[in-house]
Amino acid sequence: MSSNFITTKDGTQIFYKDWGPKDAQAIVFHHGWPLSSDDWDAQMLFFLHQGFRVIAHDRRGHGRSSQTETGNEMDTYAADVAELAAHLDLRNAIHVGHSTGGGEVARYVAQYGGGGRVSKAVLLGAVPPIMVKTESNPGGLPIEVFDGFRAALAANRAQFFRDVPAGPFYGYNRPGAEVSEGVIQNWWRQGMMGGTKAHYDCIKAFSETDFTEDLKKIDVPVLVMHGDDDQIVPIADSALLSIKLLKNGTLKVYEGLPHGMATTHADIVNADLLAFFRS
Repeated sequence: MSSNFITTKDGTQIFYKDWGPKDAQAIVFHHGWPLSSDDWDAQMLFFLHQGFRVIAHDRRGHGRSSQTETGNEMDTYAADVAELAAHLDLRNAIHVGHSTGGGEVARYVAQYGGGGRVSKAVLLGAVPPIMVKTESNPGGLPIEVFDGFRAALAANRAQFFRDVPAGPFYGYNRPGAEVSEGVIQNWWRQGMMGGTKAHYDCIKAFSETDFTEDLKKIDVPVLVMHGDDDQIVPIADSALLSIKLLKNGTLKVYEGLPHGMATTHADIVNADLLAFFRS
């Protein structure tokens, strides 16, 4: 196939993968912070082999996309996806978003999903409705948590990007956890490919963006998947609230599973995704 990049309106290069028959049902995967489309390896191969067209992009400032100084916020992330969907002429696509990518999916589907572009969506360990604690979101995480992220990233991004996957992201800090050194190194590799300015800015985007109105706007069926031992995006202030705002949502809670369950428990996640895609 031709180039694996599109150039957006503001000149940003967005890297993407597009595998499988172009006339097959398309699935678009949206990765979390601070990773890349490579975080979906276990899903991309599985659904390719199931006969789907699978697409995943590196968000601006992440992975192989441009290391952007500006536009590192949700409206632009969603606009970038809209440009990619238009470039690939996607119709009735299914959009699957993990963590920050779940916020991107909510904003994209709400703003651009009409006219037959989108048929279904999945929010997996996703940040909506809003992560940070506010007057209207008393169960959220205090802003100090995200200030701590910014401080750790600014002080020593390389070490911070080792500590997150080695600890809470995959639940490797839990007693008896089966730790994969390869998974930790792959998280670090993906993170360090991106731009530190974009990663810094994205912390505000994923923690302070309010997706309440986006969720209310979405008409298509949405599967909300969340591990009840998610230490990054606590379930009580995310999935359990999002499901109440969606017109056509289904909630699946996974006992004991971590934030990164699409990697640690890909077989379980893939089976449930497949059932939803085919329903």
